[in-house]
Amino acid sequence: MNSLIESINITKKFGESESAVVAVDNVNMSIYEGELLVIMGESGSGKTTLTSLLGCILRPTSGSLIIDGTEVDYDSEDLSMIRREKVGFVFQLFNLIPYLTALENVIIAMDIAGIKEHEAEERAKELLTQVGLPDRMDHRPSQLSGGEQQRVSFARALANNPLVVFADEPTANLDSRNSASIMQLIEKLCNERRTAFAVVTHDERLRTDADRILEMQDGRIL
Repeated sequence: MNSLIESINITKKFGESESAVVAVDNVNMSIYEGELLVIMGESGSGKTTLTSLLGCILRPTSGSLIIDGTEVDYDSEDLSMIRREKVGFVFQLFNLIPYLTALENVIIAMDIAGIKEHEAEERAKELLTQVGLPDRMDHRPSQLSGGEQQRVSFARALANNPLVVFADEPTANLDSRNSASIMQLIEKLCNERRTAFAVVTHDERLRTDADRILEMQDGRIL
């Protein structure tokens, strides 16, 4: 199985000396093509910090990260470029721009990634259709349900054709029906696009949908 992202002894500390908080402690793990990885653990266990390290939002205190076969050089590489080209993010609060339509919210992500206007619009339409919103493209977030807004955020996360999408509590603000629908969507995208999804969650119901589960406690993988 093809490893897309691999962490080697990765550690993240906040603060210095004796008062430092070790949020992620010497973690070794990989994310593989097309898999649905669910990362679970109590609040404060290090789940979100770990995915922020794997997605190059945070720099580790020590350890190394390999993405698509190449080790990340934190001294010389532009991490924002890695985020634009290699990974996507979905958040529990959706983070859509309220005055833009669903289509425009996806197009703007492609614009940031450097995709030209006509191509961006066509790809955005394809993605919104793929996530089940072919008839909602011209609606603004306030005109969409919570589940529909989350689907737009998934389309936006796929705008740069990422290797891995990190989803932080993507069902936290959804009812059980919409939560199940979102997990079905993730499984569909894993299977059809071969995109890997790493989902951080407290929701025990998501265990049954995972290809693999990582349990975290005190910054370590159990």
